[in-house]
Amino acid sequence: MLLVLSENWTLTGGRADLPTAVRWAREAEDAGFDAVMVSEHIVLGPDAGAAGVMGNPRDYALPGNQDPYTPWPNSLLLLASIASVTSRLRLAAAAVLAPLRHPLLLARELGTLDLLSEGRLVVQPTVSWSRDEYAALGVPFGKRGRLLDEHLQIWAKAWGPSPVSHDGEHYPFQDVYFEPKACRPDGPRLWFGGQGMHGPLLRRLVRYGHGFHPLGRPTPEDMRQLGDAMAGAGRDIADLEMIGGTQAVFPDDRSPADLGTALASIPEQLELGFTTFCIKPNQFIDDPNGIGTFCRDVMRRVERVTA
Repeated sequence: MLLVLSENWTLTGGRADLPTAVRWAREAEDAGFDAVMVSEHIVLGPDAGAAGVMGNPRDYALPGNQDPYTPWPNSLLLLASIASVTSRLRLAAAAVLAPLRHPLLLARELGTLDLLSEGRLVVQPTVSWSRDEYAALGVPFGKRGRLLDEHLQIWAKAWGPSPVSHDGEHYPFQDVYFEPKACRPDGPRLWFGGQGMHGPLLRRLVRYGHGFHPLGRPTPEDMRQLGDAMAGAGRDIADLEMIGGTQAVFPDDRSPADLGTALASIPEQLELGFTTFCIKPNQFIDDPNGIGTFCRDVMRRVERVTA
């Protein structure tokens, strides 16, 4: 199980109580969880809530449904703090907005965190959806896909032997020495995800991916495309970690969801090949001091539904 640590501020009085989030991660590890996840934004603009703010503040933030005052602390710094108080927990840096940084700088940050955690880092790079965020940072929104692709090319080079050169459209450089590397010779594990099996996602998964984290349930056609593409590249789809989730159903805009109902789909997802399941605690509890108890309850229930 994977504990989602982003967007839980209903448990901390509406502000980003980061030491509490670090404690939650330690409690999740003690309860038997495999991983924690932290997502990011650098800034938000008016387009964050352009589609209307979510009804229940416990729900997941999606494009255009969130309060622009939502706290988004730096995910890599928060995960570094978590790495220092845990020993086994994987650290998933989800929705890393790669095009908003230079690839060598981001490779340095990711590699350092991977070394600090002794290879526990998982990275899910993405391009995101907010034009306002790109505009504030002076990055062309229309080029975000090409920028991400160039990031991935440069990261692959940076994890390899120095010196490194890159003759690309956006980030050319010659003969730089990138030391130290990440913990693994090929860098941190990379997950990719999104809504629908579009061409760029498929290409990145096949070339660089270690895990598939879709938004929602992929269709049989999506999985067929992925399997065919992996086989065509000499890879086996079974080598990809499949990341699923729990679906919270809120009775109203004020109350938490029922945990048992949310976990009921796990056996079906296991049958489809999913092995890692994300759960966000504030969807189910309102007590910031109850995370350890919640995580132990989740593990007991998962053991029962998968027995």
